[in-house]
Amino acid sequence: MNTTEQEKQNDGRPKIIIGMASCGLGAGARNVLKSIEHELEKQKLGADIVHTGCIGMCAYEVLVDVLFPGRTRVIYGNVKASMVPEILGEHVGKGMAVKKFVMAQMYQGDTTAIPYEGLPFFDELEMNRGQKKQILRNCGYIDPDSIHEYIASGGYTALSKALKTMTPKTVIDEISKSGLRGRGGGGFPTGEKWASCAKYSADEKFVICNADEGDPGAFMDRSLLEGDPHAVLEGMIIAGYAINATSGYLYVRAEYPLAVKRLKHTIEEAKKLGFLGKNILNSGYNLEILIKEGAGAFVCGESTSLQNSIEGKRGMPRTRPPQSVEAGLWDKPTCLNNVETFANVPFILNKGADWYAKIGTQNSKGTKIFSLTGKIKNAGLVEVPMGTTIRQIVFDMGGGIPKRKKFKAVQIGGPSGGCLPESLLDSPIDYESLLGAGAMMGSGSFVVVDDTTCMVEMARFFMNFCANESCGKCPPCRIGTTLMLEILTRITVGEGEEKDLEVLEQMSDEMKVMSLCGLGQSAPNPVKSTLRYFRDEYVAHIRDKTCPTATCVALHKYEVTPEKCTRCQACIRNCPVKAISGNTTEAAFIDKEKCIKCNLCYEKCNFLAIK
Repeated sequence: MNTTEQEKQNDGRPKIIIGMASCGLGAGARNVLKSIEHELEKQKLGADIVHTGCIGMCAYEVLVDVLFPGRTRVIYGNVKASMVPEILGEHVGKGMAVKKFVMAQMYQGDTTAIPYEGLPFFDELEMNRGQKKQILRNCGYIDPDSIHEYIASGGYTALSKALKTMTPKTVIDEISKSGLRGRGGGGFPTGEKWASCAKYSADEKFVICNADEGDPGAFMDRSLLEGDPHAVLEGMIIAGYAINATSGYLYVRAEYPLAVKRLKHTIEEAKKLGFLGKNILNSGYNLEILIKEGAGAFVCGESTSLQNSIEGKRGMPRTRPPQSVEAGLWDKPTCLNNVETFANVPFILNKGADWYAKIGTQNSKGTKIFSLTGKIKNAGLVEVPMGTTIRQIVFDMGGGIPKRKKFKAVQIGGPSGGCLPESLLDSPIDYESLLGAGAMMGSGSFVVVDDTTCMVEMARFFMNFCANESCGKCPPCRIGTTLMLEILTRITVGEGEEKDLEVLEQMSDEMKVMSLCGLGQSAPNPVKSTLRYFRDEYVAHIRDKTCPTATCVALHKYEVTPEKCTRCQACIRNCPVKAISGNTTEAAFIDKEKCIKCNLCYEKCNFLAIK
């Protein structure tokens, strides 16, 4: 906290903290902010408005907090503009929390702060029990646009320590000792990658942050960049120093305009205070970092495709060897890690490798952030120690499945991940366990599905995504994803054959071995995992021409139960293709040849006569 902000706190003025990350903005934070500004002026109240990032509880946005000096911070959830006058009038005006809108209270830095009676604490909330927030420690707490608040929270101390008291080799040794593995998907040891890059000499070397987060349902990197961008930048600079990089790139997809905006501001602030640019902290080390906005191609999440994109070429993978650490960007030694990996680095240098290595499992150290989405009560971000079970995330933190539905599966690792069933709920989440189960850590998307989800259609959906996103360079991926998509589509419309299942399994194995990059190698994972755990659903589609969950519309059959039909003719009037006949004396009848399965008759029948 800078001097001006400290003076305001000492002055007794409360702070109104509003979540202005993409999730908050999508829920209506701008309207709430306008209402706060209007009410402060209308009610003649003195308070400072502070913008912050996502605190993880995306399902409860818009989040607005009130913090009085010497008191705990009070969090209001699902705030609408209509609630603002009462919250400000009672809490800011009179110091009385409006309990009916309150989610929780928390200590923010000051453990001697006086709590409010009768309000639960943030750590006691269902979603937060079992979490261990290290990488997300600043998100939702500090103003991401203020370098002073980042510094006040301990920011850039790790960079100072590295530049002033450590050699590049000792930095790499510390990262290696910590056991940190890349959080971008494959889990390659970070220290080993840095050491490999450091041994090559060149007139230019590059450090790249991969922020091309393209998995459906994934928003971990975006939230970090929007909520704590300086942590990612600090990790990048430390990595640059360790490998002796001369330049760096932050590769961010253009669909993240807020993240891009904040990163530009972050780089400018870091340069002004000497944390980036020439002679960083008077150490003699120089590093320039530029932002490259990606056009949204999923394949550019693959390291060599990303480097081609930076060079102005089409985003397509390169053959390896040589590896990027030897000849990457512009054929120069290049070290590439993702957002979450870099955000771990300052934490490790500050706390120590031994401390960090105690968290997690034997081969998977530290914590992992997951974006919890799908059929789940508490959607949002969770950060848990490696080794936490699927059940703990889904039921303890996620709150279980809403609307009294049953858990069916979780898809971990994005479109290249696998679908794991209820029988694996107690499996620990670490790199080796997930691979053994037929999934992968991936970037950390965690999509929960209930018993209304068709697993064949889910596999078809992800294969459609991979087929569309394939760059087309190598035939196994270009042709394989297309053929597999055709087979899955035929199965979902009732035209599948039993031999299709053998073909899908054979093609999955061949694509994994023969594809040039990770997209093609992992694209079959959703198919292989659903065939492994939900084969009965494929068989039902093929043999019985039915979808057990009634999801696949092409397999629907509509019939009228004559004894329930009241002859109201609502179905006849609403059928767009005149496939239903009947009159006031005869029950309705559906011509299955003409029926287009639009579901209107079912929706319009008020007497449950159509099944």
